[in-house]
Amino acid sequence: MPVLMIGTYNEDGSVDVMNAAWGMAQSMKHLKLCLTESHKTVKNMKRTGYCTVSLATKDYVAESDYLGMVSGNNVSDKFEKSGLHSIKSEKVEAPIIEEYPICMECKVLGFEDDGTLVEIVNVLAEDKYLNEDGTLKLDEMGIIAYDPYGHGYYEVGNKVGQAFSEGKKLMSN
Repeated sequence: MPVLMIGTYNEDGSVDVMNAAWGMAQSMKHLKLCLTESHKTVKNMKRTGYCTVSLATKDYVAESDYLGMVSGNNVSDKFEKSGLHSIKSEKVEAPIIEEYPICMECKVLGFEDDGTLVEIVNVLAEDKYLNEDGTLKLDEMGIIAYDPYGHGYYEVGNKVGQAFSEGKKLMSN
């Protein structure tokens, strides 16, 4: 599962970020984030109606892991302690984490039993990770995934085939 870094602002304007591996695309413009209501991040999302969702990378695995291990309910300055940096989003009331190469700026649509539904209102990516046609160079980003069974982080990147093409090898004329 991708390691999703959910960014919000606390009541005092400080940055709160949590590591959330349980999330998925619902459509091209929507994500479902499986977060429990006890998280400080969820409380912030309910208050502001916004969040950012960034993809963690191998270069910041320790910081990303720390942000998942420590609760914003108990450590109010956990983001500051992580050593990461943020800037204010121009589209939503949530922080953009500078160290992560891709960030989805999101509006919260609703809270359901199986998770929080958010709408992606904008996507930011570093130019160096974009192909000429605007698609992402995932193999160069160092994006990490989480194995919930072995509790490991793994780098994503080796392309093994082209979607909607590989299966044609099995189609008969």
